[in-house]
Amino acid sequence: MDVNLQQSENIFAACLGRLVVLAVCTMANPGAYAGEAYDLVIANGRVIDPETKLDAERNVGIKDDRIAIVTDAALSGKRVIDARGLVVAPGFIDTHVHGQTQFGSKLRLRDGVTTTLDMEVGGINLEAWYESRTGRWPTNYGVTVSHEYVRMKVLDALEMDGPQDAQTIGPLRAEAEQNDGAAGFVETVPTEEQLAEMLALVKQELDAGGLGLGSTIGYMIDGVTTNEMWQLQKLAASYGRGTYSHVRFLGNNLPPSEGTLGFSEALGNALALGAPFMAVHDNNRGWQENEEKLASARAQGLNAWAEYYPYISGSGPIGSAFLRPEVFLKQWGASYEDSLMDPATGEFYTQARYEQKRAEDPGYMIVAFLHPRRQWLSQWLRRPHATVGSDGMPTTDIHGQPLNWDSAYENFVGHPRTAGSHARVLRMGREHNVDLLQSVSQLSYWSAFHLGNAGIESMRERGRLQAGMIADITVFDPNTATDNAAHQLGKQGLPSSGIPYVFVSGKLAVDASQVTETFAGKPIRANRYR
Repeated sequence: MDVNLQQSENIFAACLGRLVVLAVCTMANPGAYAGEAYDLVIANGRVIDPETKLDAERNVGIKDDRIAIVTDAALSGKRVIDARGLVVAPGFIDTHVHGQTQFGSKLRLRDGVTTTLDMEVGGINLEAWYESRTGRWPTNYGVTVSHEYVRMKVLDALEMDGPQDAQTIGPLRAEAEQNDGAAGFVETVPTEEQLAEMLALVKQELDAGGLGLGSTIGYMIDGVTTNEMWQLQKLAASYGRGTYSHVRFLGNNLPPSEGTLGFSEALGNALALGAPFMAVHDNNRGWQENEEKLASARAQGLNAWAEYYPYISGSGPIGSAFLRPEVFLKQWGASYEDSLMDPATGEFYTQARYEQKRAEDPGYMIVAFLHPRRQWLSQWLRRPHATVGSDGMPTTDIHGQPLNWDSAYENFVGHPRTAGSHARVLRMGREHNVDLLQSVSQLSYWSAFHLGNAGIESMRERGRLQAGMIADITVFDPNTATDNAAHQLGKQGLPSSGIPYVFVSGKLAVDASQVTETFAGKPIRANRYR
């Protein structure tokens, strides 16, 4: 018995030794012993999944367009990417993209974004809009139904044939004003018949799969009544979809038109309807009050949240009502010389130059510096359920011409948030000691969570790093990921760095920090459409 026991121990020790050697070899060469099971493997990365709170070294196997496995076991694949020292996270989701172009998608891919949506301005003629992108888009894509464009069509008699989104918002606003010297979409209170026509158009676009109602009421406060807003939100709610709003009076801080009143209008409608609501770019005066109200609404079961972008400067057409000097300069205690900038020259406007440019081209995009925001930047990084929406601008050059896929990054003229918002959140989070799980939640999970609960089923499969989910994945260096875009001409579109790999639907859209010509983007569309 003693001899047999000794032999058994020797055999066990030999087997154990082989197992140790096998484990060491597997760690050194992931997949060497697991067989060619996966299309792609991301090995040795720090995997962060905000939903399950996983934050650990794991290997990820991708098959077709899905995450097939997340495991600490070794995997093999047709290609293995060693992500040692890198974070493997759900692909970032940008809910506020006005430059829905292929060039704009290139910028956002370099910024870690896999899904580009315009929930604010939205679009019109959506059946054609989605069809025009099928099979030829590098990121996932989607839009809401545009409150503003519906008003333009009814109140300014703009034809607006074919698919329209915010890439053309400047020219459309200028056309609406220059047709007869007045912008009906801004100033006109609709008749009952006109309101009925608008509601019919919104219904048509919701039937086509629009993600909800996108409202820029903050640009149209002279014409949009509280009843119009109520009727539109009620229509969207009847489809189980939300309202995504640049609220009335946004940024104002003086009674009787404080920005929080516009927020309360839209949130109050949502509470009454039991419908989803998101306040877009809630990063102005009164945001703290708004956050308290959102938290209270969520505690009562409402699907309500807000987004922000991490800059003190904003952007919009020079003819916007809220940028009028008697409004903007008074409300923000600002001056022309330090607040309103021409991005094409880097020069600040004088009053005379501002008035001249506004008369010449009311749709011209300018940059507005809102200096009080500086004190809030770090606080936004820690907001629970707040998401990051870049408010990325139409992608044009110094002459206002659209950029294409092959255009140089240096040719983009506009707000740097278009190129750098998400990496900027990572950089600022690093500088302010924000937990990385919190940053990743803001960049991906909370958008997917809230949109998935707002009738957009495809978002339930995104924003998570779990087996079975769509393989939209962003791999970044937590120590170096940063934004490089700045307000100086030639630097406004510089791509972010420290994000070497981005996957869209299981395909490498960014490989070793180079954007590939892989058009794997899928439509993000509401479920109930014809």
